[in-house]
Amino acid sequence: MANLKEIRNRIVSVSSTMQITSAMKMVSAAKLKKAQDAITAMRPYADKLGELLQNFSGSIDGETGSKYTAKREVKNVLIVAITSNRGLCGAFNSNIIKHCLSMQKDQYAGQKVDFITIGKKANDLIGKRHNVVADHSKIYDELSFDNAAEIAEELMQLYTDESYDKIEVVYNKFKNAATQIVTTEQFLPIVPMEKDSNTSAADYIFEPAKAAIVEQLIPKSLKTQLYKSIRDSFASEHGARMTAMHKATDNATELRDQLKLTYNQARQAAITNEILEIVGGAEALKN
Repeated sequence: MANLKEIRNRIVSVSSTMQITSAMKMVSAAKLKKAQDAITAMRPYADKLGELLQNFSGSIDGETGSKYTAKREVKNVLIVAITSNRGLCGAFNSNIIKHCLSMQKDQYAGQKVDFITIGKKANDLIGKRHNVVADHSKIYDELSFDNAAEIAEELMQLYTDESYDKIEVVYNKFKNAATQIVTTEQFLPIVPMEKDSNTSAADYIFEPAKAAIVEQLIPKSLKTQLYKSIRDSFASEHGARMTAMHKATDNATELRDQLKLTYNQARQAAITNEILEIVGGAEALKN
């Protein structure tokens, strides 16, 4: 059985760890509320704009929107991996990285696959063995639509100059504090909405002109789509970290209680041995 001093040191260490994880849990809970409100308010607007764009893409002719909708033979693929800058959030980052590498190995086997990372964890792990053409981890220093729009413009430029034939975005979609869903969305080319035989084609009246609307609507929709993905990931990160720190605090509490029980048992055994030695010495003197 371990000596009493060693057990006391472990109890102090575990108690300190428990205080840290408990504080991190409370910080993440406070940040989660703000991030959750932001993505909850933004998601209906982004989804409706994306739906409008998908419906609208069926009316885009070759002259006005082909650079964003035309499909090419897929030879070069760009995957945008959205993770966090920090760890201690369970499997939040590893799930994204595993999914991205699985896409490269299985879905796009035989094609040239490059990565753009948003988050230091993706850059650190994917960049060790694969080609990362750009890292935008600093966006979390000031997460805003304008900063996300700059990344979206870079992606649009890479697609329109035919550097890549397909661009995918991989991120954690926020469901609740305990659940994050690994999601893959095709950023470019724009995917038209599938219509069944019972759905009539959307009939739009363009004012002032189709070309002017396309020129403004498509870039704005793509920027909003990317910003929503980053916001989703940001809220998911705090939810995952809050859950991970809650479990860590519970585990530390359980371990501390076990160590205290072991300490009390060892202390009781030591006291019993001392009493036996005293009694034995007294009997020896008597005889």
